[in-house]
Amino acid sequence: MGETGIQPDVASVFTDAAGTFTELDEVLWDPISRATVLRAVPQFDERVLDACAGAGASALPTAELVGPGGVVDAVDRSSAMLDTLRERAGAHVPWLRVHEADATTWPYTGYDLVQCVLGVFFFEDVAAGVAHLVQCARPGGRVVLTVWADGALEPLPGLLASVLPDDERVPSLDEDDGPVVPGAGTAGGFAHWLSERGLADVRAEAVPRHLDLTPEIAWALVIGTGMRAMLGDLDDEAIEGVRGRYLSAIEERGVATVDITTLVAVGRRPETEGEAEPAGEAEREAEAEPENDAEPEAAAADT
Repeated sequence: MGETGIQPDVASVFTDAAGTFTELDEVLWDPISRATVLRAVPQFDERVLDACAGAGASALPTAELVGPGGVVDAVDRSSAMLDTLRERAGAHVPWLRVHEADATTWPYTGYDLVQCVLGVFFFEDVAAGVAHLVQCARPGGRVVLTVWADGALEPLPGLLASVLPDDERVPSLDEDDGPVVPGAGTAGGFAHWLSERGLADVRAEAVPRHLDLTPEIAWALVIGTGMRAMLGDLDDEAIEGVRGRYLSAIEERGVATVDITTLVAVGRRPETEGEAEPAGEAEREAEAEPENDAEPEAAAADT
């Protein structure tokens, strides 16, 4: 899972955020992931790559849908988030396999479905990372990506930036060099951008949603998401001061809800491609079977 326009050290941020991250499941991650899975339509016996899987909000229901004849490889860089996924899973669905790895260099291909929910913003090179995910799908396979829509989470990141200590100030989302995915704040722009990354028959839609803010949820959105990176190396006392000023700023602005609208795009890898596949891809295409130093870790969904 990722955030709008913040590109910190992913593993360290979500190691710190893992405990609070799950507190947002019911109000944030689960409904967004359900909307994605609904459009991805995992089928019995399909092979699925769930990139940036986090604590499993999309990987777990996908594993239930593909059944024992399928495979779901859940890939994430944060060991803490994957520990949560394993804890939530169990020992009854061995076709859900959990891997601590970078999705942008995941070496296996041939998947019927590749999906990534709110994760591409953390790729060091977003365009190259998305193009790589497209190549992980088999020819004709589906690729489903979810990103934030324009205005999502605003004005919270800007308010947080405004109350940080002067020596910890970081650019707010409005002050950076522009969107991480150019033109992707709207469904049409996102679809066009993905077509340039090699997807065919792309369709994208906005999934509108607003979240009522309580002080607890407003602060959880800081320490349980990628916004936590904005706190830098502040100690507990300084963070508590930021929390007070941040919540006061929200109250003074009269911010009662936050827009959490997402864009979900569905496309497919073309059956035939004009350019040659990257070296080594063709040899791996048929197998898509991880060969880690250790046996792939198996997890199971509690149903």
